[in-house]
Amino acid sequence: PAGSGNRGGPADPDDGAADERRAGGIHELEIAAFMEPADEVGGDYYDVLQLDDKVKVGIGDVTGHGLESGVLMLMVQSIAVALQERGPSDPRQFLVALNSAICRNLKRTKTDKHLTLSFLDFESNKVTLSGQHEELIILREDGRCDIIDTVDLGFPIGLDEDIEPFIETRELAFGPGDIIILYTDGVTEAEDPDGVLYGLDRLVASARQNAAPNAARVLEGILADLKAHIDTQTVHDDITLMVIRHK
Repeated sequence: PAGSGNRGGPADPDDGAADERRAGGIHELEIAAFMEPADEVGGDYYDVLQLDDKVKVGIGDVTGHGLESGVLMLMVQSIAVALQERGPSDPRQFLVALNSAICRNLKRTKTDKHLTLSFLDFESNKVTLSGQHEELIILREDGRCDIIDTVDLGFPIGLDEDIEPFIETRELAFGPGDIIILYTDGVTEAEDPDGVLYGLDRLVASARQNAAPNAARVLEGILADLKAHIDTQTVHDDITLMVIRHK
């Protein structure tokens, strides 16, 4: 599965697990993704859920890392797959149902963890964003760049059994040639040997510089820049980066 964050190995963009796929149907999406856990078991989540002509992309980050974080990430993955097949199609209700199931599981297993989590529901030339995670970057075909804050679109998953009042959606245009960049804070908070963070500004600049008519090339370009920044510094957090391009 795309989002298994339990791949071991050194946290080096050369050695991480890259994943490239095409989501068919009316969406004409090209998706490239990279994940590298800091530990043997990662707490980052991403997945591409496809059912008939519906494509839903999820990205999230569990607090901390290690075994408990990895277990929660796998819970999210399995519940999201089940909900995509049988649950509510409305993005708000999807998140509400997922959170409720996660809370029950956390209570049962006495696990003190939660996560940020956003989903993107793709339809023809548009995407609906829901849930709270990092800022979303959209590179437009005409060269513009939109930064979308998600803080008001949700609430951490696993903290409160009823998050319905906190969940909002935002509909965005997403047309041919547009590119979405998704990431976890392991990217923006990656340090260089002097302790300087990579940061959102540099990520945006790198995305602009590496814009290309191919999702995998955009991903490779950003990862090369991130690796140059990290250099010899030890990586302390899981790193996940996704590039979604409308063909």
